[in-house]
Amino acid sequence: MSRTKSALLGALVLLAGASGTAVAAVPADPAGIAAIPCTVDYKVQNQWDTGFTAAVTVTNNSAAKTSWAVKWAYAGNQKVTSGWNAKISQSGTAVTAANETYNGTLATGGSVSFGFNASYSGTNTLPTSFTLDGVTCNVDDGSGGGGGGGGSDPSGRVDNPYAGAKVYVNPEWSAKAAAETSGSRISNQPTGVWLDRIAAINGASGSMGLRAHLDAALAQKGSGEEVVQLVVYDLPGRDCAALASNGELGPTEIDKYKTQFIDPIAAILADSKYASLRIVTTIEIDSLPNLVTNTGSRATATPQCDTMLANGNYVKGVGYALAKLGAIPNVYNYLDAGHHGWIGWDDNFAPSATLFKQAATSEGATVDDVAGFITNTANYSALKENNFTINDTVNGTSVRQSKWVDWNRYVDELSFAQAFRNQLVSVGFNSGIGMLIDTSRNGWGGTARPTGPGATTSVDTYVDGGRYDRRIHVGNWCNQAGAGLGERPQASPATGIDAYVWMKPPGESDGSSSAIANDEGKGFDRMCDPTYTGNPRNNNSMSGALPNAPLSGHWFSAQFQQLMTNAYPPL
Repeated sequence: MSRTKSALLGALVLLAGASGTAVAAVPADPAGIAAIPCTVDYKVQNQWDTGFTAAVTVTNNSAAKTSWAVKWAYAGNQKVTSGWNAKISQSGTAVTAANETYNGTLATGGSVSFGFNASYSGTNTLPTSFTLDGVTCNVDDGSGGGGGGGGSDPSGRVDNPYAGAKVYVNPEWSAKAAAETSGSRISNQPTGVWLDRIAAINGASGSMGLRAHLDAALAQKGSGEEVVQLVVYDLPGRDCAALASNGELGPTEIDKYKTQFIDPIAAILADSKYASLRIVTTIEIDSLPNLVTNTGSRATATPQCDTMLANGNYVKGVGYALAKLGAIPNVYNYLDAGHHGWIGWDDNFAPSATLFKQAATSEGATVDDVAGFITNTANYSALKENNFTINDTVNGTSVRQSKWVDWNRYVDELSFAQAFRNQLVSVGFNSGIGMLIDTSRNGWGGTARPTGPGATTSVDTYVDGGRYDRRIHVGNWCNQAGAGLGERPQASPATGIDAYVWMKPPGESDGSSSAIANDEGKGFDRMCDPTYTGNPRNNNSMSGALPNAPLSGHWFSAQFQQLMTNAYPPL
């Protein structure tokens, strides 16, 4: 699939040259840069026989504006069919893109980005002249190769984006961690940035928006390579088997997801300003595995998950996100793959891989849009259980028959991630895919950490006495008591593993212990209530949750302190 074909117009787009795209001529007079009233970066990100997707970034070098309109004309029969981040209209070959109500301010030296889909036939010749509020911007001289159909297309992609790169430290999370007693020991660790509602794109409740994070990453980058980790998390009917992380979009709002969430994110990530960053996206945690494990006649089924299976909007949404973001050369999509205590059983393992392949080849996506998969996101499964294996027996009884393992084929995340990678390749994913494992809260250290195998009185005493994971049940997921920080983020730690990551920022709650009114679309899940006695998904066990927890994503000081105390390796 062709990932990027672009015409970069004017002097200021030299920054994009590192990505391998065609670059327009530089004015001979260096002072000419200041004389250019505006510059336009017009990129065809993805093109097929009858249409294309384009991203446009406009930089204003004149007086600040409170509204704006960009105009250009096509030489062929291109017709804009949909757009985002601008009100786009077309009359004949002439196109006008005007600001939305939320992005009319354009400071001197400021930029704004928008994008659109369009149809065409024949040759998709690039426009050669643009105006901003009637003033002509820079004009390509034709030396850049032009044309949507030709030119080289080096993506600049690497096999493992984490290799040889620093990873972005979120200054907002870092400040919260550093403000905690002894928190400075880990406040410089890289964590994921969660885009969990539409408002998060531009910054909700005074927090940094996506552009602010990317700008901060550029500042941290220096002359080396830098990875930025994003969690893309706002599917319609999100998290159908839980309430604490329910989202803002209803089950049928797939169009809103596409046009108001994914499209604006894609437009920002495609800005040539950020072409030097390696942008890792974790795509829609807690979604696709639910369609395998929590639907139909299973005891764990929920009506909400049955609805999402029937309407197909999880599959459509994930496919659309993969296609749109995968078309950007420096974006690396990692699709959420649950964890061993969710899809490690025989009746979940292969069907999940098959479903992921279906999603990754829907809505225009292909397996080339998937750099890899991530397991254990925001979960607690131990990375490696050293005191027992799945092949052990006690008095002739297999470990698989213990209450804890319960016939699962995997006892920890590393063995599961490596095996599931092989399964994914077997169903058609590229052999070069890599796995990420979220180790932010799976250390299970402290005084309760076993130092050796359990007693061989029974298979249960053997497993329970030796397991590092101290949860009451492997299905417990909310603010777990006794948890600790896990392995620190690192690249290429094991075969098939691209990195250990802290995608879930330690100290951010999984959900509130009691109902809290909010405007974030987040409900109250009894699994976050320490008095809850459970449901079929955790075999009717106690929840194991910490008390007095705030809403999901909000800072939970008591949990953060516990995580540091129980860190393994110790701090």
